[in-house]
Parts: sequence; structure tokens; C-alpha cells
Amino acid sequence: MPNNSSNFSKKPNGTGVHRIFKAAYCSYKGFKAAYEHEAAYRQELLMCIILAPISFIIANSSTQLMVLLMTLAFVLFAEIINSAIEALADKITTEHDELIGRAKDLGSAGVFIAFGLLVFCWTYVIFERFSA
Repeated sequence: MPNNSSNFSKKPNGTGVHRIFKAAYCSYKGFKAAYEHEAAYRQELLMCIILAPISFIIANSSTQLMVLLMTLAFVLFAEIINSAIEALADKITTEHDELIGRAKDLGSAGVFIAFGLLVFCWTYVIFERFSA
């Protein structure tokens, strides 16, 4: 059985602290790519920039505040994953393909779920805040 420890040290992103910095840089590039190439991400980011300060006003508790902020982050997360799926699918083929279409639809459904959760949580907190 071959020794896998030598393979571990040859990982392209390195190990230890260097790997952490490399991962952070890759994340930065991902955020930058999402902002530069994805209109939906830019729109959702603007929505989050507007709603984040509002969440501090309408939340009745720290728990509600966390839920509101987490739903905003979840929408951005879902959009980034959806964009990654679409980019990979388009790299494979831009022609119609049933399986690739399904993958794109599933990614879109994930964004829809994230938005649904956001609407549900925000509606609940707003009604609780402003009801008798």
C-alpha cells in the first residue's frame, strides 16, 4: 500500500498557514467573479446592503437579528453556488442537454428556496414587530 503522506504534502494549495491564505485568496477571487460576471449576484448584494441595516431596526431580539442576517447571507451563498453550477455547465456545453438543464434548474431552485426562507423569516419578524 503506497504512503499517502507524500501525496498530501504535494497539494497545489500547500499546507498549514499558506493553505489558509491561499484559500482566502481563492474566496476573494470567487466573490470578485460573482460581482463582475453575475447580474443576479449584484442585485442580491444590493438587496443585502439595503436590508442588513434595516434588520437592526426591526429585530426584537438578538436571535431575530441573527436569523434575518443569516437569511441574507444564505441568499448570497445560494446564488454563488448556482453561478458555479452554471459556469461549469456552460464550460461543458452551451448546446441543449437535458442533464445540464436539470443541474441548472436545481441550482435555480436552491436560490428560490433561499429567497422563500428570507421572505418567510422577514415577514414573520416584521409582523411580530408591528402587530399589537
